Amino acid sequence: MQVLHGTDSIPADARGAALAIGNFDGVHRGHQALIAATKQAADRLGRKAGAVLFEPHPREFFQPDKPHFRLTPLPRKLELLERFGLGLAVVLRFDAALAGLAAEAFIERVIVAALGASHIVIGYDFRFGKARSGDPDTLRRAGEARGFGVTIVGQVAEAGEVFSSNAIRAELAQGDVQGAAHMLGHWWQVTGRVIGGAKRGSGLGFPTANIALHRDTALGHGIYAARVRVDGEHYGGAAYLGTRPMFDDGEPVLEVFLLDFDGDLYGREVGVEFIDFVRADARLPSIEALQKQMANDCARVREILASAPEQPVAG
Repeated sequence: MQVLHGTDSIPADARGAALAIGNFDGVHRGHQALIAATKQAADRLGRKAGAVLFEPHPREFFQPDKPHFRLTPLPRKLELLERFGLGLAVVLRFDAALAGLAAEAFIERVIVAALGASHIVIGYDFRFGKARSGDPDTLRRAGEARGFGVTIVGQVAEAGEVFSSNAIRAELAQGDVQGAAHMLGHWWQVTGRVIGGAKRGSGLGFPTANIALHRDTALGHGIYAARVRVDGEHYGGAAYLGTRPMFDDGEPVLEVFLLDFDGDLYGREVGVEFIDFVRADARLPSIEALQKQMANDCARVREILASAPEQPVAG
């Protein structure tokens, strides 16, 4: 995928593309409908298909002191956009200058002058420009006047449930990673570097990789069946997120025991896909009881992963 940061120097082969515009947090099934419409327009026009996205998320810019649980940091977002078939991503820095740009100026300077877009695809609820003054009608009228096509994608829902980033965050907060995956169309994943821990897992016979999570990650505490990516290889894993009530009730930490891995992970970056919830975090009566429960958890994780598809089944 061709990734461009900003619009100061857009190469000739990136101009004239069909472009979806949005935040794409999660790159969920609603976003995938935008991607599909963009690819259709690009094929029809014989152009490249891409996306324009904002970094950081506008909510982080306007409310920096409030927690914001990002489903997909930028590298993961770009990976997913490419997986679903886009060949171009234009990442715009969302700062005071961009936030203060009037809707009409955004269209003129970014869409027309810098990108020369042939077609724009947005969601029905997309707002842009200073004070969110621009809406789909604003963009449609501009397209008619300036010669670029506009597709507006309506709500994407199933059984009355609209696929949205907020709905997915709510599922994850309850530990329902299966429900989140259904709306995402892919397994929710976190990526992080393995850091040193207290080595309690090793003492219990289950050495774990400790992974630092972003402080605003709001996943329900408990044990999960997971797939862990290490240097391009995948391993089954039992993932624990919680406060370690058997020991110190400290800050939440993600610890992952890889079922069939023998090696040193310290300092290495790993990806953890959450496949299913196993059980809630709990204080057990003894260390022996904890060891027995961990063995049972690992057995259950093996059962889950043995039948889990590579990607969640939609519909």
